[in-house]
Amino acid sequence: MQAESLKQLFYDQLKDLYDAEKRITSALPKMEQAASDPQLKAAFRKHLMETQQQVTRLEQIFEAGGQTATGKTCKATQGLIAETEESIQIYSDPAVLDAALIADAQRVEHYEIAGYGTVMAYAKLLGDQNALDLLQQTLQEEKATDASLSTLAESLVNVKAA
Repeated sequence: MQAESLKQLFYDQLKDLYDAEKRITSALPKMEQAASDPQLKAAFRKHLMETQQQVTRLEQIFEAGGQTATGKTCKATQGLIAETEESIQIYSDPAVLDAALIADAQRVEHYEIAGYGTVMAYAKLLGDQNALDLLQQTLQEEKATDASLSTLAESLVNVKAA
């Protein structure tokens, strides 16, 4: 079925984000387990709880729009998680692995920030204030996670890895 309206595109993009968030929910515990720095472990644990809320928000948007909350394979997130799994396998020094995990996590965050910014623009054009509000909450969390990972990397983790 071809999507020929902005509304269809909006829901198609939400399905991509929904799949991405579900994949991230599965990956974060593995990242926490692989991390050695206690602050990094805590950051992954915190983001897992946020990601679970983000999944719930997406489900609320689907429900409000009369849509089924389903995902379509997010190949980008699938690839980014594969890179993270590769990092876990190839970096044996715990400090270097922590730095790699932050780099991998930030790539995911940047993808999500771009995706949420896009669907927010669509929600605004479609006049869907409820979706816009829910998406804004998620975008703020994604940006905050990215900023906290940068701070952790620059002040502690990368220094240890060096």
